[in-house]
Amino acid sequence: MSYGVPAETPASQVPVCPRHPDRISYIRCQRCGRPACPECQHTAPVGIQCADCFSESRRQSPAYRTPYGGKVSTGKPVVTITLMVICGIFFAIQFFYPPFTYELWYAPLYTGIEPWRMLSSAFLHSPSGILHIAFNLYALWFLGQGLEPALGRLRFALLYLVSALGGSVGVLLLSPINQPVVGASGAIFGLFGALLVVLLQRRASVRSVLILLAVNFALGFFVPNIAWQAHLGGLLTGIACAAVLVYAPKGKNRNLVQFGGLASIVVFLCIISAVLAAAKGLI
Repeated sequence: MSYGVPAETPASQVPVCPRHPDRISYIRCQRCGRPACPECQHTAPVGIQCADCFSESRRQSPAYRTPYGGKVSTGKPVVTITLMVICGIFFAIQFFYPPFTYELWYAPLYTGIEPWRMLSSAFLHSPSGILHIAFNLYALWFLGQGLEPALGRLRFALLYLVSALGGSVGVLLLSPINQPVVGASGAIFGLFGALLVVLLQRRASVRSVLILLAVNFALGFFVPNIAWQAHLGGLLTGIACAAVLVYAPKGKNRNLVQFGGLASIVVFLCIISAVLAAAKGLI
């Protein structure tokens, strides 16, 4: 592509883009004054900047954080949607290939030989009951829309996964060793627990959340095939994780306190699992 050069402008003085010397540009960067071709021009708060200055200004800009230290993200709750998609894909596989369920579900007897099932089971649902996955996905969407932007994507994802692990520890502690379980309910109850902590920290009303928790927890005792043990384990774990994230002191050490606290909870859950499995003769 050629550009016209005014006849009165000497060739040696024609402004060319530093990144693309074959391109003439009379548009200059408002920061460094160098010419910038259309491909290298970036709109800045004041005028146009070249690619190098634009990248440098972005690196120097302060990172905006959520009230609990997470990176501010705009748009849809990506982690929440991703978790929902994974559960949906797993459910479809379970429906068309039932043995898939047996490969990933969790029962206490698997703790010593295939401990990864303690997490994989949280992405499965009963293939014969559409209401199971429908309720969990609705609850995940409802809770994720508020918690993910407040905590940040990484912290929300860790909260979900650690709560799922806590739900399986509850099953290990309180269920028969040969009782298989599937479902995201433990992780969902962990999110409910986190919401409770956030509301308490903000001094907001928690009445509706407590009523919802009580009703759903009570269903586990009256409706068959509901693992209330996972609900209890996930709830307590979610409360513990949220307390670490929400009440960590602000400052340069907040990340260390938060991630160190979550790691400590994971280690504690692993130790409890090992102790329980040994006591039940599973390892």
